[in-house]
Amino acid sequence: MTTDDGPSPITTDDVTKVAALARLELTPAELDTFTGQLADILDHAADLSSIDLDGVEPLGTPVAMENVLRADVPGDTLDRDEVLAAAPASEDGKFRVTSILGEGS
Repeated sequence: MTTDDGPSPITTDDVTKVAALARLELTPAELDTFTGQLADILDHAADLSSIDLDGVEPLGTPVAMENVLRADVPGDTLDRDEVLAAAPASEDGKFRVTSILGEGS
């Protein structure tokens, strides 16, 4: 496969090998489609790697972030007995729930 810029950086044999490693069965049409798509991705990656980034600081995110959460300040809590009284079942000051692992009763 060739592109406008010369030979493609990836061949159908390369895509066939990667598909086999990933245990994918590709039809001939899918093989052609994916070969073209992967060639486009590699061309774009080559374009990005040619950009001069001297003096550009790396970013973790392109937008400045700040903590928008409220301060962690203790406040009023619910009464344990009231909460447990509203539960379908409780035992020894805790919620009682149905066993899901087949353990106990």
